[in-house]
Amino acid sequence: MTTDEQAPDPRDWRASPVIVLVRHGETEWSRTGRHTGRTDVPLTDHGRAEAGLVADALRGRTFADVLSSPLSRARDTCELAGLGEAAEIDADLVEWDYGVYEGVATAEVRQTVPDWSVWAHPIIDGESVEEVGQRADRVIARAADVDGDVALFAHGQFLRILAARWMGLPADAGRLLALDTATTSTLGHERETRVIRHWNERCGPPSGVES
Repeated sequence: MTTDEQAPDPRDWRASPVIVLVRHGETEWSRTGRHTGRTDVPLTDHGRAEAGLVADALRGRTFADVLSSPLSRARDTCELAGLGEAAEIDADLVEWDYGVYEGVATAEVRQTVPDWSVWAHPIIDGESVEEVGQRADRVIARAADVDGDVALFAHGQFLRILAARWMGLPADAGRLLALDTATTSTLGHERETRVIRHWNERCGPPSGVES
């Protein structure tokens, strides 16, 4: 180190560890807007290509911990992003259990329940948004205990809820955060305050396909 260089100040919040959220690549159900919870729908060819772009975005990053949902669309995204060998499965990262609405698009539900929203209506035979928030809280507690950056490979609705809970907001505030497939988002701090530092960053050219 030269006399002009200084070691990072450990009190500098800009150098504090971050949590990187990675939503899995495209699946056929995400492409067509169907609620995809616990069904193990695989990545499409396009989704696998998207996951490869995540590898480019994360290249050179070092993570003290890498956690993945047990569902194959998240695990495969993690593998294609080059972090599969380092990953540990965490069942709390699984997507929202949509109960009777699994595999059904919002427009279909609204044919019988006008103005229906997964965020505002009871989820029959599934999880409430508050229950998903409780899982997110456990993941946050685990990640916050790690000395270094953490990468989480998971699902759209779950990660939206996790980001809301990170900031101390109710779980249903996740509805305010749009999240596309194969994007990265970063949670961190501004001094002592938990913040979103980056959100929904595409890892390559926009696909032009609605998630």
